[in-house]
Amino acid sequence: MGFFDFVKNVGKKLVGASEAQAAPAPELAKEVASHGFDAGSLQIQSSGNNVQVSGQVKSQEEAERIILALGNTVGVSQVDTSQLIVSNEAAAAKMYTVKKGDTLWKIAEAHYGKGSEYPKIVAANNPPIVNPDLIQPGWVLRIP
Repeated sequence: MGFFDFVKNVGKKLVGASEAQAAPAPELAKEVASHGFDAGSLQIQSSGNNVQVSGQVKSQEEAERIILALGNTVGVSQVDTSQLIVSNEAAAAKMYTVKKGDTLWKIAEAHYGKGSEYPKIVAANNPPIVNPDLIQPGWVLRIP
């Protein structure tokens, strides 16, 4: 797949994470598992601000959501998925970094032509979206 960039001081704070470094691999695995993914089939390593994930996942969507679960945590500036194998390849979703002043309505308008399409973005982004009224600049979102 490749390398994905994130804003390292934005996102969920995990145990052992700081703006200077990502959380330890076991904490990152717990974060992935907390979103319903099988972290046991993945190998996650963290070094400084970088996280590498390898193993096999079922779909492109699952891979992207795991990338977001890892990358949208404090201390992570890059997720390396070059060793991640996707069983059922599909077209990759667009990735969008939230900017100051953005709303899901504005993002949906820009990508779909209609702001009322924002629920598609919410459905594709758990993590990091838990409350559609609260998005943070720096988050990276999937735009399916």
